[in-house]
Amino acid sequence: MPDLIIETKDLVKKFYAGKPNEIVAVNQINLQIKDNSCTVLQGASGSGKTTLLTVLSGLAKPTSGEYICLGEKISRWSEKFLTQFRQKHIGIIFQQFQLIKGFTAYTNLAIPLYPLRYNLRQIDQLIQQVAEQVNIRHRLDYQVDTLSGGEMQRVAIARALINQPQIIFADEPTSHLDSQASENIMQIFADLKAQGKTLFITTHDPRVQNSALIDYKIEMKDGKIENTSNF
Repeated sequence: MPDLIIETKDLVKKFYAGKPNEIVAVNQINLQIKDNSCTVLQGASGSGKTTLLTVLSGLAKPTSGEYICLGEKISRWSEKFLTQFRQKHIGIIFQQFQLIKGFTAYTNLAIPLYPLRYNLRQIDQLIQQVAEQVNIRHRLDYQVDTLSGGEMQRVAIARALINQPQIIFADEPTSHLDSQASENIMQIFADLKAQGKTLFITTHDPRVQNSALIDYKIEMKDGKIENTSNF
C-alpha cells in the first residue's frame, strides 16, 4: 500500500471545453493525501469541491493533468477499467443518498454486488456485515422511502462499504441530518478510520470541520485550492 493514497498533478476539469460557455470547475489542483487519513474539503457553493470529489472518486475523468490513486495512474483509463477500479477500491456516499425508492434497504445494498459475481450466500453475508457495522440491520426489510433521514444515510454508508473499499468519498454526509444523527455518522467515520480506511469528505457542517477525526482541511474557491491545513 503506497503511503500517498491520492495524488494529483495540475488536475483540471472543464465543462463545455473549447466552447464560449466553457467552465473550469477544477483548476490546476495539486494534492497529496496519505493512507488512513481523513480529509475535509470545504468551500462555498460553486467552488468546485463536488466536481473535485467526483473526479477523485472515479465518477468522471479529468480534462487534463494526472491523477494517481493507490499507486495507479488512472487519469486516462477507459471507462471499463475505471469502473472496475472503482468497484474494487472506492466507496461513495452521495449527498442526496441516491437510494432506489420502492426497494428495501437490503435490495439497495445487494445491487452493487451483482456485477461482482458473488453468489447469494456471499451477498447476504456482506450485507449483514455492513448493516451491523452501521447499525441498520433492524431496517433491512423496510423500503428505503419509509426510513428516517439518519437511517437512509446509514444505508447509503453501508452501500459505500459493501465492496470493502480502501477509500471512502462522502459528499456533504450530514447536510440533511439533525445533531444526534450527525454524531452517529461521525462515529461511524471514526470507526472506519480506526479500521485503516481513508476518508475524503466535502462539507459545510462545522461539526464535521471541527472534528478531532480530521487530518487535513482544504479550502477551495473558484476551482482552486486556497488553503491547506494539517492537524
